[in-house]
Amino acid sequence: MARVVLDISLPLDRLQALYRGHANRVQVLSRDGRQVNLPAHHLRPFVTHSGIQGSFELEFDDSGRLLALRRLA
Repeated sequence: MARVVLDISLPLDRLQALYRGHANRVQVLSRDGRQVNLPAHHLRPFVTHSGIQGSFELEFDDSGRLLALRRLA
């Protein structure tokens, strides 16, 4: 299993495009320089009134399938 750390800062106005159906994926650059293309619905548990802010660990299997997404303390 592979893991990457993502620092995400998405203000609420950018997230509204996701909820309106104008976009369904979020592209983020990981700390180690990899491009991560993540289905937006995986971020819903982390949405606050100001958007999504924080560091997250993404765990995926050898075929690139998402296994877990956790907020880091």
